[in-house]
Amino acid sequence: MAPRSKSPNLKRINLALQGGGAHGAYTWGVLDKILEHDDIEIASMSGTSAGAMNAAAVKAGLIKNGRQGARDMLAFLWGQIAGIEDFRLPSWMTGYVLTPGQLSKTIEMSAPYVWADLVSRMMTPYAWGPFYQNPLQKIVESFDFDCVCADAGPEVFICATNVRSGKVKVFSGEELSSDVILASACLPTLFQAVEIEDPATGETEAYWDGGYTGNPALFPMFEPHLPQDIVIVNINPIHRDEIPKTPQEIQNRINEISFNASLLRELRAISFVQELIEDGAITTNQMKDVYVHMIADDQMMNNLSVATKLVPTPYVIQELRDAGRDAAEQFLVEHKDKLNMKGSVDLPSMFA
Repeated sequence: MAPRSKSPNLKRINLALQGGGAHGAYTWGVLDKILEHDDIEIASMSGTSAGAMNAAAVKAGLIKNGRQGARDMLAFLWGQIAGIEDFRLPSWMTGYVLTPGQLSKTIEMSAPYVWADLVSRMMTPYAWGPFYQNPLQKIVESFDFDCVCADAGPEVFICATNVRSGKVKVFSGEELSSDVILASACLPTLFQAVEIEDPATGETEAYWDGGYTGNPALFPMFEPHLPQDIVIVNINPIHRDEIPKTPQEIQNRINEISFNASLLRELRAISFVQELIEDGAITTNQMKDVYVHMIADDQMMNNLSVATKLVPTPYVIQELRDAGRDAAEQFLVEHKDKLNMKGSVDLPSMFA
């Protein structure tokens, strides 16, 4: 595919959207703000789990009704996840609501959550037999996959983990379907593996959450026809100052480390290539010089936990969306001029 002609002021970017359950509402806010900027074009999106749902919603909305259609589709998606259409709290209630961090700890210590967590460790999702149902299925099936799979608009890459081989599988184009999105968001302790037929071999493969092998996968966006800039929307804190000590804190940090591991491996590889290019060992004709950017709010995410990932509450989703919009606005104020020029993440310092 030949490079597209563009206005000198148009900024073309790739978006890498992490998974993280209901914390994906933060990514909703980031995308909502980016879509307000007509001089930024989304060339491709790589998404895992909640990131996959966000990517599918944006693509479907863009094809149907442009930028406003994408914003509307994101609002619809998260309204469905929260089970509510209007996220605003009544004015009389705002003074009595816990902070997101306090609410996270309250959920963690609640009897229903503790019981559900215990059951998930002792029972397999297959034990439910005919009563098993994936609660995300109806939401995902509401997407218009003719639009999600369309050649027009941004390319979409969805990551899942092959259960048998343990390898990453990236779906794109006509391969995308509701089953692919559900596979990308399939936590094995909660959901039965999603089985998808490989059209090339005719074999049926089982898939789990893509976060184990690519959260999200960056390598599909290294193609020459795509822009150099990859903007990562990070919702799993890379760094925590405090050492986890309670069972809940330890399990939460294990979850974060596991779901960041693949991303950090790819970022380290990008950093290595950048060093080789800078030293003249290779040229940009041999390897792509990727400009890395990151939008994150570790301060907020450090106050949350796996509890608010698994239990979507309208209040936390609203707070995450607003935080995402604020973070994206701050990023654009500070780094928009760097897009298509250079990266804004100091990778050597990250891995020092």
